[in-house]
Formats: sequence, C-alpha cells, structure tokens
Amino acid sequence: MSTWHSARFAKSVHLTHHAARRMASRGLDLGAVADLIETGTVKWKDARHCWIFQEIPGRDDNLVCAAAIAGQAIVVKTIMTL
Repeated sequence: MSTWHSARFAKSVHLTHHAARRMASRGLDLGAVADLIETGTVKWKDARHCWIFQEIPGRDDNLVCAAAIAGQAIVVKTIMTL
C-alpha cells in the first residue's frame, strides 16, 4: 500500500492494493493520483465517504475519480475513469 501526506486534508493518504492495481491498469502514476487528491473536486456521500474527481487533459476518458474514506487518514479504495 502506498502512503503519502495530503496538505489539503492534513492527513496521511493510503492507497489500497486494489486502488494501486486500478491506477496502473488505467495508465495513471502516483503523481497524477496525488494531484487528484490535492486538487480534485470532492463530493461527499456522508461524513466519511467521498469521491474525488477531476478532468485530466489529454486522456481519452478525461475524468478520473477516486473513491475514498476519510477517518484518521484518507484511504483510497479504488480509482475509476469515465
């Protein structure tokens, strides 16, 4: 599992093994996902669950989304593209 600190959320960010596999299969690197977490639009489902998404110019799918849980850390469960 990859981990880094988010200035935006002032918490550690943990990328699950599943999210890392989805990131790789979708042609994204850790820098792109870290930028998504720091600058993407956040839509909260409830107090803990959210989606963080943004358009990435130059991609055929163009919209990248992280499904995450916020607690003591931000845990990215999966990475999706549209």
